[in-house]
Amino acid sequence: MRVRPGRGRRAWSLAAPRQPARLQLQPHYDPEAFGRFSEAIARFLGTARYLVFQTAVVALWIAWNVLFRNDEAAFDPYPFILLTLALSLQASYAAPLILLAQNRQAERDRQEVERDRRSTSRTQADTEYLARELAAIRLAVGEMPTRDYLDEEVERLRAELEQLRARLDLDAGGDVRHGAAADGDRPA
Repeated sequence: MRVRPGRGRRAWSLAAPRQPARLQLQPHYDPEAFGRFSEAIARFLGTARYLVFQTAVVALWIAWNVLFRNDEAAFDPYPFILLTLALSLQASYAAPLILLAQNRQAERDRQEVERDRRSTSRTQADTEYLARELAAIRLAVGEMPTRDYLDEEVERLRAELEQLRARLDLDAGGDVRHGAAADGDRPA
């Protein structure tokens, strides 16, 4: 319940029109506090302890009224109308509290699913980016010579060099005159 402040310090804006000070009885409750309370009740109503407690109370109620049915101590005779009324009242309050708790849980689940969806979307985008980067690296590495390729090329060049040396040796050994003339041309 709120009470508007009286003639003391001004707590309202000067831009708003002035209203006469009067007691305003408006019910005010904190929805979060009420929601937490309803969840606590729903959590308690969903336990075996509550079921055992309620069964014990109903059994004691019935036993008391059956044992003392002829005395004034029996407060609820056989059709147990007061017990039925109490259980109906309990059920009429428990059902909305449980529904409220379920609605709050459903809202939390919806928000969690939304967070998971955003996280999954970011993860998928990151994965796609990394896949593209990996493909680019593979292409770049694919154009670079490998050790096996270089070994094969060196071996091929070595074989060609050997062939050229062999051809030079044949040419040098077969044409001795040409080699001596070349030596004769040189100054001593």
